[in-house]
Amino acid sequence: MQKQISNKRMWIWLSLLLIVFMFSSYFIIEKQPKEYPIYASDSPSPTGVKAFYTYLKNNNDAVKRWSVSPEKLPSNTGKQVLVMIEPYFIPDSGEIEAYEAFMQAGNTILLFHENPKGMFDLSVELKEADLTIVKDHKGTGHRVEETTPVRLQPTDQDEVLLSDEAGTMAFKRSVGDGQLIVSNSPVWLTNGKILKEDHLPLILSLINEADANIFLFDEYIHGGKNAEHVLTLYPRWFLLLMLQGVIVTILWLWYRGKRFGPIFIPREETVRYSDEGVSALAAWYIRGRRYHDSLVIQADYVKLLLQERWRIPYRKEWNDLFEQLEQKWPHMPKAEIQSLLNGLTNVLEKETMSKQEYLLWSKRIERMRKEVEEE
Repeated sequence: MQKQISNKRMWIWLSLLLIVFMFSSYFIIEKQPKEYPIYASDSPSPTGVKAFYTYLKNNNDAVKRWSVSPEKLPSNTGKQVLVMIEPYFIPDSGEIEAYEAFMQAGNTILLFHENPKGMFDLSVELKEADLTIVKDHKGTGHRVEETTPVRLQPTDQDEVLLSDEAGTMAFKRSVGDGQLIVSNSPVWLTNGKILKEDHLPLILSLINEADANIFLFDEYIHGGKNAEHVLTLYPRWFLLLMLQGVIVTILWLWYRGKRFGPIFIPREETVRYSDEGVSALAAWYIRGRRYHDSLVIQADYVKLLLQERWRIPYRKEWNDLFEQLEQKWPHMPKAEIQSLLNGLTNVLEKETMSKQEYLLWSKRIERMRKEVEEE
């Protein structure tokens, strides 16, 4: 008795310690400053683009994040814009083909990349320039805070949208039924720069070129290869609670004495009073192919049950039991009862039968026995 009390106290203290650990871990994790990657659409830091994402979300029909492979892009629907901001890696050939198929279906890709060389057959050149005046396609000058030395090299079929004295800073290219808009200034989109100088008007001029109200922010290019991983789908506090819940469950199972492995049934639970005569007799009938004799014995036993439980005379033939069984089995269709009685009469008259036929009728007789005993 004293030992049981001490064990209960130990588990109470252990449970309290686990609860304290869970809550303390939760508050410690929540109070730690969260680190955001640069150019992430959910990042409120100066290097994130959450302000730009929120602005579009408040002024357009549908704006959402896209965190899976470009092969799954809805390319069959036109008038969509995929916003790609400073990819962390160059997509492989299969992914580039998926992006191109998205544009060819009538959609637009808006690519903000400081050096987009290697994507969509784009070419760049380096220019020494500290100019801060950018002109749009109408020739209007806009002041910017800073520019990159990288300049784009458009083809003759491309339409220049933004440029300065050093070269092209943004252009538009037709791709199938859609288009590709490229800009070399992703820094203008960041939370810390978007309201500086004329960055916002320049960004909006590029957005207006897309002419769509459905925007997808490509987060796959910001490490989206792991976007579907379980560690990124759920918040850290939830994962912590799940881990601790697993630990508590394991300790509880250990305390309850649970064991994992095969289940061994004691022989005395399957062989009552050491009487294996029934199993031996059944095996003898099967080995000797005495299927007819076995069915006769089973049918006679069911008839005895009908006499004991339902007061149906044992001397009656199976074909004469239709009315009594119909009253006792209202849930069973009449045609099924008649078919069962006719089939049983015919099979009992046979002297030989196959093993499959024997097993079939043995199961049907067993079903009748259960119906009689459980009624």
